[in-house]
Amino acid sequence: MLRTIGFDREWVRGSGPDLIDAEGQRYLDLLSGFGVFALGRNNPRVRRGIEEAMAAETPSLPAMGVSLLPGVLAEELLRRAPERLGAVVYSNSGAEATDAAIKLARASTGRPRIVYCHQGFHGLTLGALSVNGNPEFREGFGPLVPGCDAVSFGDLAGLEQELQGEDVAAFIVEPVQGKGVRIPAPGYLPGAQELCRRHGTLFVLDEVQTGVGRTGRFLALEHWSLEPDVVLLSKALSGGYVPIGAVLCTRAVFDAVFDSMEHSVVHGSTFAGNDLAAAAGLATLDEVDGADLVARSARLGETLLELTRPLSERHPMVREVRGLGLMWAIEFGPPESRRGRRLWEAIESRQPGLFAQFVVGPLFRRHRILTQSAGHGMNVVKALPSLVVGEEELERFAAALDEVIGQAERLPSAAVRFGAGVARRSMRRRGRVRS
Repeated sequence: MLRTIGFDREWVRGSGPDLIDAEGQRYLDLLSGFGVFALGRNNPRVRRGIEEAMAAETPSLPAMGVSLLPGVLAEELLRRAPERLGAVVYSNSGAEATDAAIKLARASTGRPRIVYCHQGFHGLTLGALSVNGNPEFREGFGPLVPGCDAVSFGDLAGLEQELQGEDVAAFIVEPVQGKGVRIPAPGYLPGAQELCRRHGTLFVLDEVQTGVGRTGRFLALEHWSLEPDVVLLSKALSGGYVPIGAVLCTRAVFDAVFDSMEHSVVHGSTFAGNDLAAAAGLATLDEVDGADLVARSARLGETLLELTRPLSERHPMVREVRGLGLMWAIEFGPPESRRGRRLWEAIESRQPGLFAQFVVGPLFRRHRILTQSAGHGMNVVKALPSLVVGEEELERFAAALDEVIGQAERLPSAAVRFGAGVARRSMRRRGRVRS
């Protein structure tokens, strides 16, 4: 697949905001491993923290006991979270954190249902997939976990209708949807929180991608002064070195689940809360604070918007440029001219979201900048730069984007170039397979 679309490279090293291939070419990585490498690749401070933990020969994962580092990390996470949250349950990934949240919500409330949003992600394990609002990921894997129902992101009336039966254990939502980088209207999340309180439903915020400084706050919930019952973290929490996830929840939720000797081990995961992951998490928080990366994310996010918002004035197919901190997207749509609209419709009839590929591909091949289409069938290009990216790299991206969009808007020639490139690479692939 990567060879066909022109993204096949032999990556040999990562450094800060860059990926480096076997030919020594540097690529500006504006995906950061889908947000994992928020501190840049191979961050030295985090590496030192892991090396120190290994040298200390810590008593990680005692089967019948606890070790120090996971407890310290839990304290540090809760110190940065809303006061309402008072306990941490560890996992190894964002999807596993979602599974844990579903279990905790059902056990603590005694209710069966979970409500989630269309186009929300939350992961690809069976539990997480059951609250994944994207049909292309769910198809072929059913039947999924029962009792999971979707509402539209931003639709408070639809949410209230689902909650009225008083049988919903939790409403799980991303503060900013990763698919498409959809930023909610100002009153949506506070309104959703109030509805959950009114109906006895847990308000669960999935901050797997938005947390740890990504949006210009340590947690995105700070933009709306939210007080959720549960927060999910993962991705950037270990600097990209060690799998880690964490469910931050209220003591009421925690104590309702782990409420007796018999229930003390009703949830867990073999490697969750191990010392290396905790050491990486603590070093990550130290780097975030020491390098002032949260404020840097807010400042550079504004810079990125200032550099790219003028594109909507220069290019008729740019519908909107949006972002929050260093979570950014540009959306395309048909131009106003009749001829341009006909060409757009002809391209989209072949494959929805194809115009975004006319942008993503040349950015990678000609300018050595890695971005992605923000979702299946979406004409949205997304960027998640590392929080250590420099202004000069953002300027380089904006200039390259301007050039590539201008060429892509010449739809017939762009389509020919794209199709010829795919065909050429496909032929090469078939030739290699036959040989």
